[in-house]
Amino acid sequence: MKNQTASRRIRIALTCVLAALLTSFTAPQASAATYPNSMDALGDSITRAFNTCWFPFVDCVRNNWSTGTNSDVNSYYQRLTALNPSLEGNNYNDAVSGAVMADLDSQAADAVSRDVELVTVLMGANDACTDTIDTMTSVSTYQSQFETAMSRLDSGIPNADIKVVSVPDIYQLWELFHDNSDAVSTWDTYDICQSLLENPQSTATADVERRETFRQRVIDYNTALENVCSQYSQCQFDGNAGFNTTFTEQDVSTRDYFHPSVAGQTLLADVAWNALGY
Repeated sequence: MKNQTASRRIRIALTCVLAALLTSFTAPQASAATYPNSMDALGDSITRAFNTCWFPFVDCVRNNWSTGTNSDVNSYYQRLTALNPSLEGNNYNDAVSGAVMADLDSQAADAVSRDVELVTVLMGANDACTDTIDTMTSVSTYQSQFETAMSRLDSGIPNADIKVVSVPDIYQLWELFHDNSDAVSTWDTYDICQSLLENPQSTATADVERRETFRQRVIDYNTALENVCSQYSQCQFDGNAGFNTTFTEQDVSTRDYFHPSVAGQTLLADVAWNALGY
């Protein structure tokens, strides 16, 4: 009888140990360790939130969609920090106003030197927005320059996530404001994106075709981004979410009728997060 009781106790003990072992090997739950602890934003004036401060024609980085700290924007960084507080304060912005894809490699070098775990890329508006169609960056050159930057990121910070946002459909600026006299005057005064916005009220065949060529070039840039990104396991393209987003007049700064306003930065943050977020 005593032996039976002892055996029963041993069986119960073994059952408890087995249950504990099984519990310890269940699938891990998502935790802060899943998310990056540092990030860097690469790009141009869009990612510098140019023309969103009270003082005109300056960068206003706190308002940018990627690494900004303005709670009204709810940037990619802020959304990630809510999931992983360890990211707090480790947000860098190496974008440069006026940059083109040729400049991305040097920005990538900055990201590598910071050894960040997440990089966002939004680059191409200035490659398209030049004085004429002929001076726009060719698609092959644009793709080659992006490949160079991606190679640097891949070799320098191979474990970092690279989130690539498509170039917005800049053509919408013409659709929204070509009948707005203030916008037309501003575009002319500052020579803004003349490859698209020259003679904005003209319906001449040459001007219509120029605008169509401009829009197609942006589409082709995004195809190049997708093609290059697909070659790297750590790179994620937004599936043209940025390009396909419809923006309204309130999403554009009335100082130049070109750059995103704070509302536009908020929209971009939302689009990028929904397409690329963790």
